[in-house]
Amino acid sequence: MHLPDGFLTPAVWVPLWAIAAGALALSTWRVNRRLEDRHVPLLGVLAAFVFAVQMLNVPVAGGTSGHVVGGVLISVFVGPLAAFLVMGSILAVQALFFQDGGITTLGANMVNMGLIGTFLGYWLYRLVSDALRGGRGRLAGAGVAGWVTIVLASVACSLELAASGTSPLGVALPAMVGYHMVIGVVEAVVTAAVIGFVSGARPDLLELPKL
Repeated sequence: MHLPDGFLTPAVWVPLWAIAAGALALSTWRVNRRLEDRHVPLLGVLAAFVFAVQMLNVPVAGGTSGHVVGGVLISVFVGPLAAFLVMGSILAVQALFFQDGGITTLGANMVNMGLIGTFLGYWLYRLVSDALRGGRGRLAGAGVAGWVTIVLASVACSLELAASGTSPLGVALPAMVGYHMVIGVVEAVVTAAVIGFVSGARPDLLELPKL
């Protein structure tokens, strides 16, 4: 799902960069005011885990790639604002040092995998988990949010490619969404499995104040 340089026109990537920069500024301001010492090691562990799983890319038609994202997983532990900062950091490191995603398209990648995965993902997680309640509700919320956000991120990526004239919507959309409906199942299983394991071993980590 990482978009490389040259795949989006300035008319598409500039506004997305502006949205990502605004979200980063807001998240940084809010997190700096509310961050506690006990959040720091967890943020580091989550960043390392998500960075590793994101590096496992599968080529997808339309000129991009598919992989597990991890935005919902991070947001469940620390909240959407801190999760977006972690995702932004991961995507920036991947673009700068591993050529996984471009610099001009970094804003688009942050919107697709960061904003959708963390903010929308956390909202869906809370909606489902609060409705079902208990441990099963938490796992169901994590799974539903993981799957839905992966699919929606692939839709956003397809629309951006089509708006830039890189790939016709009729090619990019079914290819991206088709692959990511399957990848979304993996995302849902991984997210729910990690949260389920932590719920049994260290439930206190899920009770930290959300940022």
